[in-house]
Amino acid sequence: MAIRKIRIDEDPILRKKSKLVTNYNDRLKTLIDDMYETMDVAYGVGLAAPQIGILKRLIVVDSRDENEEDGMRFYMINPQIIEKEGEEVSMEGCLSVPGKQGTVKRAKNIKVKYNDLDGNEKFMEAEDFLARIIQHETDHLDGILYTDKAIEMYEAGE
Repeated sequence: MAIRKIRIDEDPILRKKSKLVTNYNDRLKTLIDDMYETMDVAYGVGLAAPQIGILKRLIVVDSRDENEEDGMRFYMINPQIIEKEGEEVSMEGCLSVPGKQGTVKRAKNIKVKYNDLDGNEKFMEAEDFLARIIQHETDHLDGILYTDKAIEMYEAGE
């Protein structure tokens, strides 16, 4: 596994639309492992492939607490949010926008269609914080940063 460089703020790759993953192979598995390691070192809860310079529709998520008990750790290949319900406004940050936080309105509940490492179609329902992470990361796949949707922005720690 390798720690990849996280692209920051004005990097143009963060504004590009990612391509569908079509090759399900060992290189994809290695990329997922690298994304987990990069996210962990940066103390993130999610990471999208464009954030490390790869324009593929791939995200990793880790919503577990510091004891690694509550929450989930998983990847999604070619994620597509197919249902949204409710809304809530909450604070967000991003590994690609260091030193800042903002309040963002997102769906409270979502349903996502995605693929696993064998290319099989899967579905997941998520709510609250987990739904927020998935929406934030899937936005990255379309070149959207949370700052584009922020109601208010703050310096981190304010």
